[in-house]
Amino acid sequence: MDEGGGGPARYRAFISYSHQDAAAGRRLHRRLERYVLPKRLVGRTTPRGPIPRRLGPIFRDREDLPAADSLSEEVRAALAGSASLIVVCSPAARQSPWVAREVELFRSLHPVRPVLAALIAGTPAEAFPATLADGTREPLAADLQPAGDRSRLGFLKLVAGVVGVGLDELVQRDAQRRMRAVTTVTVAALAGMLAMALLTATAIGARREAERQRAEAEGMVEFMLTDLRDTLEGVGRLDALDAVNARALRYCEAQDLERLPPDSLERCARVLLTIGEDLQTRGEFDAAMRQFEQARRTTAALLAADPDNPDRMWAHGQSEQAIGELAFARQRPDEAQAAFESYRVLADRLAARERENAEYLREAGFAHGNLCSLALAEPPRPAEALERCRIALARMQAAVAASAHPDAYALDLANRHAWLADAWRFNGDDAKAREHRLAEEIIVRRLLAKNPANMEARLREVALYRALASLEYAARRPDLARQRLQAALRGAEAMVAHDPANEDWAALRRKTADNLVALERMERERLQ
Repeated sequence: MDEGGGGPARYRAFISYSHQDAAAGRRLHRRLERYVLPKRLVGRTTPRGPIPRRLGPIFRDREDLPAADSLSEEVRAALAGSASLIVVCSPAARQSPWVAREVELFRSLHPVRPVLAALIAGTPAEAFPATLADGTREPLAADLQPAGDRSRLGFLKLVAGVVGVGLDELVQRDAQRRMRAVTTVTVAALAGMLAMALLTATAIGARREAERQRAEAEGMVEFMLTDLRDTLEGVGRLDALDAVNARALRYCEAQDLERLPPDSLERCARVLLTIGEDLQTRGEFDAAMRQFEQARRTTAALLAADPDNPDRMWAHGQSEQAIGELAFARQRPDEAQAAFESYRVLADRLAARERENAEYLREAGFAHGNLCSLALAEPPRPAEALERCRIALARMQAAVAASAHPDAYALDLANRHAWLADAWRFNGDDAKAREHRLAEEIIVRRLLAKNPANMEARLREVALYRALASLEYAARRPDLARQRLQAALRGAEAMVAHDPANEDWAALRRKTADNLVALERMERERLQ
């Protein structure tokens, strides 16, 4: 790729963001690296160099480095090797000294390389870091808020700025692509609608037949929003599900809700949650929250009518969890706390009701885990986080003990050890953090010994060894830190060998290799 001065560019872009915007940074990183440029543009030479088929690699990682004091070295190397800078702008980013320093450093290293602003919250005056809008060099700004350029258009503006083409070229091509996708899926949806209409027409004769036909129609709706969605998501066509989602929603709205049985009402609530998840993935948070709140109203009414029914408790818990996770992503801690607490109460009721029910105990582990994560977010509450994480681990350990297939919950248990390790680090006890990371290691190694091709366990292994490397380095054990990073790199290489086309895994391998290089450099400098 063209460097625009300042040496070779290893990364297509560097994403700078506040810790509070980490979820938005991850979503933007995945979206950019998965974007496929139109074939007619690939290979064209622009001021940024030849246009690639895909935008990767893109550097985002800041928090999984070998040690805290290596951050500036790692970031400096990544900034020096990046062809452009994307700043995730929000009021939190404006207050972040890290973001300001990264913008300043990038501009000093590469005065002519592009700096792009991705506005996710607030106005430019509220969200742009001072070093970004210094009055001399205005960044190319893309508003990713629903009220701004709209998420898709704003995203395409970023892509155009990274590769150096006109926005209109990408918009025209994107519109054609979306039209083909929607047309294809709409035909399938219309066929499903016709089938449902025919089923409904034949159901008029008898109530039993009507109930059977309705169940089949609702089953078709669930298929469209589960299996069909998974298939299209797997090929990157989630946007084509708008017509399917709308049809499923219209089906539920067309029913006489007062006459629908509780199971059917609960199914419609699940439809709303599914639609909300799609909207949240696209960054349409307000629309997603409306779907989640409507689902919550439905499940709350069902629970009020049958408060001791475990199915109703479970369904309402899922509504509360969805609202809590979205509020957490939007940095609304009070709203997230209230929803997560409601979810926790329901999950604990289920676990207390059936103390040997592994699924209920696992759900309680998830519920306390959400509160643990919230307590570790900025501003952190270390003591509360430690208590929540301990309870979450205890619930998950009970789930494993109660399960007839404990390995099915093993990764969940490893994850709870990981979060408790983080809580101990926040509380200043790295020895306890290391103890839980080693417990996590035992679980992960056992799973990989049984099945070396278990890529979920392999991914957990890489994250584990990167975290252990950080602990070892902080304890002034650089040799052990090096061994841990080498183990992480071997795991990442095994993942890439398993699926060479997986760009996320390839990026993880590159980052781990960079961490190892940074560690070696710091050790050489320390010994000089």
